[in-house]
Amino acid sequence: MANEQNQQQLQIELKPEVAQGVYANLAILTHSSSEFIIDMASLLPGLQKAEVRSRIIMAPEHAKRLLLALQDNIRKYEQQFGEIRVQQRQGPRPGSTIAPFNINPGEA
Repeated sequence: MANEQNQQQLQIELKPEVAQGVYANLAILTHSSSEFIIDMASLLPGLQKAEVRSRIIMAPEHAKRLLLALQDNIRKYEQQFGEIRVQQRQGPRPGSTIAPFNINPGEA
């Protein structure tokens, strides 16, 4: 039994250029009947144009799994560090949802 568990472990490679991560303060979410698209963008102070830094495309089932994993991790985070306060700044656009990450004029 222990041997079977060792054979089923997922190996994940994290290349140095990916490990550095990408800064984003804006998420744009869209979907079709077959996929969800998450564009992570950065909007710099004083600029009217956001640059998409990364795009994730996933099946609806995987998007739901991501939602559940985020909910679980946020619950654990808040138990340890306190409630995360969110200030709503912008309404959704038709066919997409924009999630700004607390962008204030004059702040990066």
